[in-house]
Amino acid sequence: MSALLQRFELHARVVHSGTLCGSADFDGSTGAGYLHLVRRGPLLLTDPQGRRSTVDEPSVVFIPRPVAHRLDGGDSPGADVVCASIDFGAGDDNPLLRGLPFLLCVPLAQLPGLDLAQQLLFSEARNSRCGHGAVVDRLTEVLVIQLLRHAIEHRLVNSGVMAGLADARLAKAMSALHAEPAEGWNLDSMAELAGMSRARFAAHFKRTVGVPPADYVTGWRLGLARTLLRRGLPVKQVAADVGYASPGAFGCVFLQRVRATPTHWQRGETAED
Repeated sequence: MSALLQRFELHARVVHSGTLCGSADFDGSTGAGYLHLVRRGPLLLTDPQGRRSTVDEPSVVFIPRPVAHRLDGGDSPGADVVCASIDFGAGDDNPLLRGLPFLLCVPLAQLPGLDLAQQLLFSEARNSRCGHGAVVDRLTEVLVIQLLRHAIEHRLVNSGVMAGLADARLAKAMSALHAEPAEGWNLDSMAELAGMSRARFAAHFKRTVGVPPADYVTGWRLGLARTLLRRGLPVKQVAADVGYASPGAFGCVFLQRVRATPTHWQRGETAED
């Protein structure tokens, strides 16, 4: 997971802390997901599918994508909540984000490793001291990472990259791929790292992650390539950084998957910015 977080930067911004009386709508227009840390409920949650549920114990509610949802703390005394926008930096280019469910709600009682982080966050949220904004934002980022770690360790996600990282054998190959995308990855090299035969590795990878190993490698490289192109790096450098022998080879795969050449896609993204 470290390599993923290094490639796709995680940014949090606390937008509410304290008592929530009545309702608060989050329409997804910011392009970010949200984390809601509930210290005291009950809190009525209307999820992205329009379903309602009550959070009546201290919990972390994580909605990783920019989708509409609503929180309702009811009448006085209301619910005690810290709400933060969560930006993974590259939308669905990030396989970590693609592998997450639309909603992850975990009681704090199941997250003993988060005790210190959430206590510090609530303490900072109540006291506007020097550097208050930066501290609560960074603490929220720590909380997100710890929540993702918990989801992997306890297999809360049963498909996608997080399921792969939860598998001891697949994690060795996936972690190496994430850390070194420019290496000449193929079925042989990944299977060797996993300590499995080619056939067993390919079948196990597809069953666990949801796509064949070669498709995952291509998707990871192109997602990273789009991130680098957004930063203004030249196509030739991006091609080398993500493991293609030439800009031409990179361009062919990019055009096939993205339906635009890297140069045209980069110009369009720059124009939008």
